[in-house]
Amino acid sequence: MNNLVAVIPVRKGSQRVKNKNFRSFAKENLLIKKIKVLKKIRSIDRIIINTDSENAIKIAKSYNLDFYRREKYFASSNCLNSDFWKNVAQTTKSKYLMFVNCTSPLIKKKTFEEVINVFNKKILTNKYDSLNTVSEIKEFLFFKNKAMNFKHNKTPNSQDLPDIVKLNFAINILSTKNMSKNKSLVGKNPFLYRLNEIEGLDINTEFEFEFAEYLYKKINKNG
Repeated sequence: MNNLVAVIPVRKGSQRVKNKNFRSFAKENLLIKKIKVLKKIRSIDRIIINTDSENAIKIAKSYNLDFYRREKYFASSNCLNSDFWKNVAQTTKSKYLMFVNCTSPLIKKKTFEEVINVFNKKILTNKYDSLNTVSEIKEFLFFKNKAMNFKHNKTPNSQDLPDIVKLNFAINILSTKNMSKNKSLVGKNPFLYRLNEIEGLDINTEFEFEFAEYLYKKINKNG
């Protein structure tokens, strides 16, 4: 692949888990953990920290990485994700962009390499127009007090529920042109790459932060 840039978005203020990108996580922090993994991947041309945080900029400089100082509006809660993603695409000089969140700290270097390889085979042949990681949902879901994925009088075993997945936003690869035009990380015909429940863990709550740190330490206790 030519010209693949990894963008790590880091916002100064986090709402549900305070300071989650910078607080101690297995003796470092989530941003540093993500940087260290991405720097090992040869097929990534550049890593850019997209942020409004001076702390993140300081970390980017310490690892000799590029950074983009995000405008105030695009770092605010008033900004829709769609508008932010379009802004990222328009301010990133690259043909292809890999949007990678810090909050998925359990993804291995090998998985990143496999995902990029799949992108090369699937997307660059024009069969699909984005690659997005997903996690499987095998749960009984309700919306507005109505069952969504099962019938009350024919309730299946959980393993037989419909094949539903959710975006976990861990790894998203697409062209900057596509991302800007559609204002989305997801193309019109995405290739959905399944992550297992460990690598697909996304930190959104205090419990998930502590659980992710526990798993990270357990997985990496010998290395």
